Amino acid sequence: MQLVSVTRSIAEVAEEAGLGPELLEPYGEGVAKIRLGALDALAARAAGRYVLVSAITPTPLGEGKTVTTIGLGDGLRRIGRRAVVSLRQGSMGPTFGVKGGAAGGGRSSLVPFDRVALHLTGDMHAVAAAHNLLAAMLDNHLYQGNSLGIDPGGISWRRVLDICDRSLREVVIGLGTPQDGVPRQSGFDITAASEVMAVLALARSLTDLRARLGRIVVGHTRDGEPVTAEALRAAGAMAVIMREAVKPNLLQTREGTPAIVHAGPFGNIAHGNSSVIGDLVGIRAGDFLVTEAGFGADMGAERFFDIKCRVSGLRPDAAVVVATVRGLKAHSGRHRVVAGRPLPPEMLEERPEEVEVGGANLRKQVENIRLFGIPVVVAINAHPEDHPSEHTAIRRIAGGLGVRCAVSTAYADGGAGAVELAEAVAEAAEEPKSFRFLYPEGASLEEKVLTLATRVYGASDVVYEASARRQLRQCERDGFGRSPVCVAKTQLSLSSDPRLKGAPTGWTMPIREVRPAAGAGFVYLVSGEMRTMPGLTAHPAAERVDVDQAGEIVGLF
Repeated sequence: MQLVSVTRSIAEVAEEAGLGPELLEPYGEGVAKIRLGALDALAARAAGRYVLVSAITPTPLGEGKTVTTIGLGDGLRRIGRRAVVSLRQGSMGPTFGVKGGAAGGGRSSLVPFDRVALHLTGDMHAVAAAHNLLAAMLDNHLYQGNSLGIDPGGISWRRVLDICDRSLREVVIGLGTPQDGVPRQSGFDITAASEVMAVLALARSLTDLRARLGRIVVGHTRDGEPVTAEALRAAGAMAVIMREAVKPNLLQTREGTPAIVHAGPFGNIAHGNSSVIGDLVGIRAGDFLVTEAGFGADMGAERFFDIKCRVSGLRPDAAVVVATVRGLKAHSGRHRVVAGRPLPPEMLEERPEEVEVGGANLRKQVENIRLFGIPVVVAINAHPEDHPSEHTAIRRIAGGLGVRCAVSTAYADGGAGAVELAEAVAEAAEEPKSFRFLYPEGASLEEKVLTLATRVYGASDVVYEASARRQLRQCERDGFGRSPVCVAKTQLSLSSDPRLKGAPTGWTMPIREVRPAAGAGFVYLVSGEMRTMPGLTAHPAAERVDVDQAGEIVGLF
């Protein structure tokens, strides 16, 4: 992919969003930090319409939510609506792995593309540094005598790195001489899976960030009491490291639409949404704020509603469910899509009947959005190999559900290819709505998990391993029983089994681990085999990335 220069100066982009130069901190060409004073500066402006972009359960290739989000923002501007898009910052793990850099693609991408895909303004490094400082202070506390009485076998806080590295998943630290620390088993997660990242995404201010960092639980004492970052006297220094990272980043799309890019929690492990602060700024910076949630509607969208909206106080006006012909064909169960490999030749044949069969997943994901009382628009993210009859099949599914449907060619045509979608979304956002959460705050943790499993995932029951049930009870004793829940499971199925396609029912959801994300404000449950540190493929994208003789990046998508 050819890298594209910025369309307008960042000052022009900011001016369109109502942000004066006094609210900007430039970071080179086309990028700026937004000072937190923008929250007060924009407070008197009317809030725009709030639109969430979600999707069917994706294939390993993704279904194009980011492309659709960017294209929709550009399309809204083409029909005379001032729009702002709000996106997560991508991790360099997937950038150099297989999935991409969370900057869109084709004519619906962010610029400067390379900055978004790589370091941007250093927020990811700040998260890693703050996280690892806490790990270092924890291990130093053990070495210096362990006055808090921390149980070394019950420590849950590992270290993080923003690169995929399976060899670091499980490690033994503290080897060497007695001066080299206390030996114990630990490991590494990817930075996007850090609770510090989730805290950054959910904080409403620097003060709130500082308080949340202090509440992070790293383990327990031998008496079963939770040990926090505050107790280790690490939270203050962590907040200092995060002082600049808490400010949202302002960029633009290829067509010059303002784009807020901030925070990047994983969509299958954490809550998978961009920052609350970014949305609190963006909602008053245009007529529409278009944001995206990670993976399918059962994952990022549910967490957007039940976790992010509880914190922000914002209420969405409409939601988009992105579907592709290839994705629905995969959900027919007749094809296998493998990341990094071409699609099977038979998958490119005209087979609308397979789209109809795989449409069970689309129906369920639309139903999942409707559980929250939000109008839905189905966006067909078109690919060149699609056949008109297959698009007709998707429109027929959407019509049977009574929801709007539009074809988007945003990848190839930019905003011009998303005008039909923009018009459908603008109409849907004016519909009456009655937003509601999936479960009440006062429900028990088990009730919340069962509601999520049965109503959203399609399970018939939930079963806890003995250790997970003990951990759940510990969470309740520690005072986290009123927290929302975040289930870490595969993104490749509505179920906990990535092999089950479509909309499986009658299965039992296993829970093998429960732990608090006390700083983020939710309880984290693991269902199935989940990796918090991805590995690289046989031929990762990093093999194709280089610098040419002119110093320009090549091979970055």
